[in-house]
Amino acid sequence: MILPLALTIGEPAGIGPDITLAAWSRRRETALPGFYVLGDPAHLRRRAERLRLDVPIITVTPAQALATFDDALPVVDLGVTVTAEPGVPDASSAPAAIGAIDRAVADVFSGTAAAVVTNPIAKNVLYRAGFTDPGHTEYLARLSTARTGKPVRSVMMLWSQTLAVVPVTIHIPLRDVPQALDAALIEETARITAHDLKERFGINRPRLAFAGLNPHAGENDTIGHEDAAIIAKVVDRLRAEGFDVRGPLPADAMFHAAARATYDAALCMYHDQALIPIKTLAFDNAVNVTLGLPFVRTSPDHGTAFDIAGSGRADPSSLIAALLLAARLTHAPVAPALAG
Repeated sequence: MILPLALTIGEPAGIGPDITLAAWSRRRETALPGFYVLGDPAHLRRRAERLRLDVPIITVTPAQALATFDDALPVVDLGVTVTAEPGVPDASSAPAAIGAIDRAVADVFSGTAAAVVTNPIAKNVLYRAGFTDPGHTEYLARLSTARTGKPVRSVMMLWSQTLAVVPVTIHIPLRDVPQALDAALIEETARITAHDLKERFGINRPRLAFAGLNPHAGENDTIGHEDAAIIAKVVDRLRAEGFDVRGPLPADAMFHAAARATYDAALCMYHDQALIPIKTLAFDNAVNVTLGLPFVRTSPDHGTAFDIAGSGRADPSSLIAALLLAARLTHAPVAPALAG
């Protein structure tokens, strides 16, 4: 049974509405899967008018989305009136953004949506409204734990046809990374990554490459001790269990074309070590995929871009890629290999 994707509106003052409207406008040329938007239909109509996009908006239930998708953008009304203008979040922003995430998760658990695709949120706006999670990834894990009654550990992967990377630590100061990197965290991240690459992406024996923390991966323990004392031991333990793993490798030599052909995902020790290479190689079409959840979740790999919201300059390529990947992971039994 083919189900629609549930697409959250994200921060309504950002470019989420812009790229949603633009993506739907390109639905035929990109073979876009059917989806519905969780948001305020009137807000989306105003944004379409501002952008001069001829996008009919229709209010639907999730069950009606696929039947109406080709002729109009289906919107499930959350009952939150959005008053935020482009680039100017207001008191309606947080309820709309959080309400959309909550409903999307509820819909996948109830079997009315195939997967969750999220537009970018503005964490500082949510924090001011009392949001306590570091970001989307952690919030989705918490919602999943509440639904299943089982602890859920989520992992962020940035994926493209060119490269896939997993940051072991994410949104923490660089000075805190060495203390945060312990064997249990690295090993659990690797296990979740390997599991989802096999079960969701159809890679029978995923190849994982571990980046070193220090320059030259520690240079035989002469430039920091973490690589030999922590990362190498995790790699040895996983290899002994039959995992296809290598490392720690010098991070400065991991991302050229020949190196990328040797692995399916690179496990990086901190945020920028992972995101700089993928945003350099695939800035417009990289996708944020949350691993470890009991459902598929993808998202564009960019932020709210308040400075260009409502201007017509936002590129929908990453959202289109996120929608296509979500459909592929949900409906196709085997997806193409990630890298190489």
